[in-house]
Amino acid sequence: MKLLKEKVLNEGIVLSDQVLKVDSFLNHQMDPILMKEVGREFTRRFEGEEITRVLTIESSGIAPGIMTALELEVPLIFARKQKSLTLREDILVEKVYSFTKQESNEITVAKKFMKPGDRVLIIDDFLANGEAAFGLARIVEQAGAEVVGIGIVIEKAFQPGGKLLKEKGYRVESLVRLAALKDGQVTFAEDEVNV
Repeated sequence: MKLLKEKVLNEGIVLSDQVLKVDSFLNHQMDPILMKEVGREFTRRFEGEEITRVLTIESSGIAPGIMTALELEVPLIFARKQKSLTLREDILVEKVYSFTKQESNEITVAKKFMKPGDRVLIIDDFLANGEAAFGLARIVEQAGAEVVGIGIVIEKAFQPGGKLLKEKGYRVESLVRLAALKDGQVTFAEDEVNV
C-alpha cells in the first residue's frame, strides 16, 4: 500500500531497532482516509472468503478493524483487555503478551458474539512476535469458529510473528512489512533483495 508506506516514512518515528511510533496516523490519532483505504485493501485481499465476523483487540486494532468490517458489511468484535463489570460470564478468555507494552493481559470476548460456523478475519495494527494474533486465533477456535485469515497493517518482518503464524497454517496478509528499523530509518521488506 503506497499511501501506508508514505505515512510510515513521513510520520513514523523510529524509537529503537525494535519500536516504530506511528501515533500520528494509526494508534493514537487516526487518519480516517488511510483507515478507509486499509479496510478496502483487506477486503480485496480476503475476497471470496465468506467472512462473517472481523475480530481485533482493543484499542489500536479497532480503527482498521471497523473499516474492514464496514467494507465487508459484517460485525466487528474487539477483544477487551480491560475488565468490565458487564462482561463476567459466558466469555472466551486468553492471555496475551504485548511486546510494545511489555505486559501480559487477559483478553475477553463474549461467547454470544461468535458461534460455531463463523468465518472470522482477525485484524491488528502491528505484528511482532505474534502473541496478539495467536491469542485472538485461540479465542476463535474456543468458539468453534474458523480463522480465515489474519490481516496486519504493519508487520515487523525482522521479528518471528509472521513466520510462526504461517508455520501454524494461518494465512497472513500484511499491508506493509518492515525489514529493519536502524539508525532512525525504516527499511521495507519488499525493498530487500533476499526477502
